[in-house]
Amino acid sequence: MENYTMEGRTYRYYGQEAPLYPFGYGLSYTTFRYRDLVLSPPVLPICANLSVSVVLENTGLRDSEEVVQLYLRWEQSSVPVPRWQLVAFRRVAVLAGREVKLFFQVLAEQRAVWAQDWRLEPGTFTLFAGGQQPGQKIRAPSEVLSARFSVTGTARPLRTC
Repeated sequence: MENYTMEGRTYRYYGQEAPLYPFGYGLSYTTFRYRDLVLSPPVLPICANLSVSVVLENTGLRDSEEVVQLYLRWEQSSVPVPRWQLVAFRRVAVLAGREVKLFFQVLAEQRAVWAQDWRLEPGTFTLFAGGQQPGQKIRAPSEVLSARFSVTGTARPLRTC
């Protein structure tokens, strides 16, 4: 093998063409609604972790489980990065007509990019929360919310945090 790039080979580097069965694709016997995506703090120092909360409501008639997925997108980076990257997921059972509030932590190391060393860079990021990938064309009965946050400070090696 001579080409070690991942472009066009995984959901993270698939380019503009969507995969036939994207990560998280599946069927459910009910429907879910996501709301109240909160990122805290919305502006964080370079080495800080991000707290995330989101409300998941089972709007269908059956008790069911949903796999809540969080994806991170770099809005600008000094090196090539994935379109988005899965940073957290959790399978949650929700009774019909009920809702649950979920809490996640996105660690600083999950924002690191490889530039001869793992580095943290300041900038703007988008976090997606939902039952499928962002921009998924083959739609399962779910949705994806998004919110932006900013990282301040000077680029630095991850090991210095």
